Amino acid sequence: MTAEGPPTARRRLIAFALILLALIALTAAWRWSPLGTWLAPAHAVTLLRAWGQAAGPLLAVPLLTAALVLAVPLSVLTLLSMAALGPWWGSACLVSAALLSATVSQTLGRRLGHDLLLRWAGPKVLRVSESLASRGLWAVVALRLIPIAPFAIVNMVVGTTHLRLRDMLLGTLIGLMPLTVAMAVFADWFVGQLAG
Repeated sequence: MTAEGPPTARRRLIAFALILLALIALTAAWRWSPLGTWLAPAHAVTLLRAWGQAAGPLLAVPLLTAALVLAVPLSVLTLLSMAALGPWWGSACLVSAALLSATVSQTLGRRLGHDLLLRWAGPKVLRVSESLASRGLWAVVALRLIPIAPFAIVNMVVGTTHLRLRDMLLGTLIGLMPLTVAMAVFADWFVGQLAG
């Protein structure tokens, strides 16, 4: 073993123990405190709908954009926006936020540069970057249809290529539409199942 082996193992063990304690505490809080009632699906849907009516689309779009830039999963945000604003307003806000987020994240990727992003995100990013550079618009469509990495990471990778912003935005729009429309069609049923 190297000189830094045991302290590294000790830190990992401590981190594992802390995560385990946090999960146990969260489970206990969920079971024996008002947290369980507050986060019950029916109550959460009611809160989301109340928030959606109070906030409206003008506040939802910037919040969804910020969440996407911070790599909150797109699928989670899709469900939340549809539950809060209804299927069609939620879809419109989500697609608008996705386009704004794509612009912001792509700009960040362009400013960070290819080398820094490759060191940060790993070798998978190099393959995505090469594919994007050679296939352009249709590569973005494919990435949106079959996501291989978080939305924000893909957007930053695109920023390190020579792909034009127009192709990025159009590819994002085309790629997001099938799943977004499908989710909007079934959103009322799904939210009803959670609320019921």
